[in-house]
Amino acid sequence: MSITDFLDTDPFEAARTAADYIASETGVEAHDTALVLGSGWAEAADLIGETTATLAASDVPGFSAPAVEGHVGTIRSVLTREGKRALVLGARTHYYEGKGVRAVAHGVRTAAAAGCRTLVITNGCGGLNEDWTPGTPVLIKDHINLTATSPLEGATFVDLTDLYSSRLRDLARDVDPSLDEGVYAQFTGPHYETPAEVQYAKRIGADLVGMSTALEAIAARHAGMEVFGISLVTNLAAGISPTPLSHEEVLEAGHAAGPRISKLLAEIIGRL
Repeated sequence: MSITDFLDTDPFEAARTAADYIASETGVEAHDTALVLGSGWAEAADLIGETTATLAASDVPGFSAPAVEGHVGTIRSVLTREGKRALVLGARTHYYEGKGVRAVAHGVRTAAAAGCRTLVITNGCGGLNEDWTPGTPVLIKDHINLTATSPLEGATFVDLTDLYSSRLRDLARDVDPSLDEGVYAQFTGPHYETPAEVQYAKRIGADLVGMSTALEAIAARHAGMEVFGISLVTNLAAGISPTPLSHEEVLEAGHAAGPRISKLLAEIIGRL
C-alpha cells in the first residue's frame, strides 16, 4: 500500500498505527513533547538529552524520507535531562510535495497519538523586517494560511485564538529577552514568493514567509496540543532582499546559525 493510500484509509487510524509502531520500536509507551525541526534547527535534538532510539522515517507507517536537502530522515526518541520524553520528527512532508494535506499533518497527528501534549515547530523562512538579518530567530505569534486548504475535514470547527501559545512565548523570552515575534504566512511553494506577493503578505500583516508550519499547527490544535513556534530568518524575502533567492542561501544561513539557535531551543525545551 502506498503512503497516499495508507493515509486515505482514515488519518487518525493512520496516526494511531504509526504511534503504535513508534512505541514498539522505541520501547517508549508515551512521549511528552514533539519537535518538528526545520532548516537550521536539527542540532537541537543532540542538545536536549540522550537519544535512546532512532528510526528511519521511511520505516514508520505513513512517513517517507525527506524530499528536501537539509532535513533529517529520522524519527528519534530522546530522554531529556529533565526526565521527559521528546519525539523528534526529522521527516517533514511539505504541501508542495503533492502527497496531500493528510500527509502534511500525519507527523503531528502521530505525535499526538503517541501522547505528546506539546508541539515545538520550527522552520527556516524569509523575513520581511530588514532588521532581522539572516540567522535571526523569531517567535511565531500567529499565522496566515495562504495555501487555500486545511488539514481539517468536514464540519470540524476549531478555534485558533492563541494558536501559538502566549504562555510558551513568555517562557522563551525568559530564556532570551531579546527574542522578537511576528506573524508567519505559509505559501504553497515550492517556488519562492514574488516581490508582489511579499508586499501583499506584508500588507495583510505578515512578518515572515515560508512553505510549512501553518497546516501542521492547525492539526496540532485540533489534536489538543499546545503549540510553540519559532522561525529562523534565513534570508530577506523577495523584493526586500537585494539579491536573488536560492535554497543554497537558506542552507548556508541555517548552517551558520545552527549552533546558536539550537542551544537556544534546547534551553527553551528544558523549561517546558
